[in-house]
Amino acid sequence: MARPAMLTGPVSPELRSTLRALKLGQMLHTLPERLTLARQQNMTHADFLELVLTDEHTRREAKSAQLRARTAGLDAAMRLDTWDESAAVRYDRQLWNELTSLRFLDGPHGALILGPVGVGKTHLACTLGHIAIRRRRTVHMASAAKLFKRLKAARLDNTLEYEMRRLAGVELLILDDFALQPLDATETADFYQICVERHQRTSTVVTSNRTPEEWLSMMADPLLAQSAVDRLASTAHELIIEGESYRHRQKPSISHNRGMSIDEDKETSNDHL
Repeated sequence: MARPAMLTGPVSPELRSTLRALKLGQMLHTLPERLTLARQQNMTHADFLELVLTDEHTRREAKSAQLRARTAGLDAAMRLDTWDESAAVRYDRQLWNELTSLRFLDGPHGALILGPVGVGKTHLACTLGHIAIRRRRTVHMASAAKLFKRLKAARLDNTLEYEMRRLAGVELLILDDFALQPLDATETADFYQICVERHQRTSTVVTSNRTPEEWLSMMADPLLAQSAVDRLASTAHELIIEGESYRHRQKPSISHNRGMSIDEDKETSNDHL
């Protein structure tokens, strides 16, 4: 029985030119390695073609996800794989695993991620956004202050209706640092409108260092506040994060004497006294 044909030889200038003409130039970064693998495993042409096209598909999906995440306002560094599992924070891991499955989007339900300053609320919310992006769900993330400022600007250039339609239609809206400061009458009305338009239609994730009950006193109109918060909270999971500030682990350390810490440097100096 004849053995399958083997793929040999370097990447020729003609092949390089052809790949670039077909907008497949990124293949050139991995093609030599794949050719070596094909020779080692005696791959058929069909198997080799499947391998390099799978590489290209994976590469394009990753690039597309990066672009969509950037457009959605997601921090590229706040992903599931960059979350520090050893951080001194406590939260319901079972509920978090449920949220990362994104089944709540099908409800549609929402999520309130609550806790003191610095425990990683924004990171976890952003993580949900990245997971949704990879599953090709539409996402928009913004701090509450910036979002309300943008809506006020939209009133001035008559684009408020467009902005509200866009916010109402996105499958996952992430509102970060809500009620960090009091909401004036316009911001309260906008928050109410967003909650009404999205209620039981799309999913909203809100991070805050205040409870929904505390939100009520932060808004200018008590009636609109009660109506908005009731709609949002009644269909949302509540993830409470407790513990030390997550940011403390990111604090830079100062070192002396060729990379020694201050204490080690002192001990070394004392040894020579």
